[in-house]
Amino acid sequence: MNLNDIELKKTAILFFDILNGYYHEAGEAAKARKKPMVDGAVRLMKAGRQAGIPIFFAKGNHRVDSATSALILTDTKINLTPWPDGVVTKDRPVALQGKSGSDVIPELDPRPDDYYIPKYRWSAFYQTYLDLALRSAKIDTLIVSGGSTDVGVAATVFAGRDLDYNMIVVRDACATVHDQRAHDVLMDLIFPRMCRVRTLDQVLQMIKQASSE
Repeated sequence: MNLNDIELKKTAILFFDILNGYYHEAGEAAKARKKPMVDGAVRLMKAGRQAGIPIFFAKGNHRVDSATSALILTDTKINLTPWPDGVVTKDRPVALQGKSGSDVIPELDPRPDDYYIPKYRWSAFYQTYLDLALRSAKIDTLIVSGGSTDVGVAATVFAGRDLDYNMIVVRDACATVHDQRAHDVLMDLIFPRMCRVRTLDQVLQMIKQASSE
């Protein structure tokens, strides 16, 4: 198959952690950084729905008592700032089960027949039903949008590669609020070796072409 081709019947769209907690309930600076990603995700969602492509939402879903999160020793916090005095503490997760922060943003028009993938670690595949749902539907290609590029998106792309999925990462429909260099390095030097990296306009053209066949 040509690198710019997709088969609609074997394709799904995965929106990763585009949730109220990381957008509408986030600080103004973080929201501004993610606004272009959200705008792109909305365009992708509309094109996908029009073409009949299944929509999957990977969503953080931690217990309120933090029992599903772990204390991992890392050099920095998730935002790359050092731990005060070198003491690692357990942060409260943003996306909590039953709270609005875990809900998909309304701009993506979440519907009852979409797939909702509750997750408890960075990868959307780790101990979730994502792989089972995709294989049951005979889907082998995932179009990926969301954030953060250098956290959950990266973990999901690595995991999907090991599960032999064809993935298309939409460069301008993904984002990070941590360090833009990490986003760029992944898109330029890492992801092209395990999947296809395309702009939103290129992906929309791929969907349009596949819909006309």
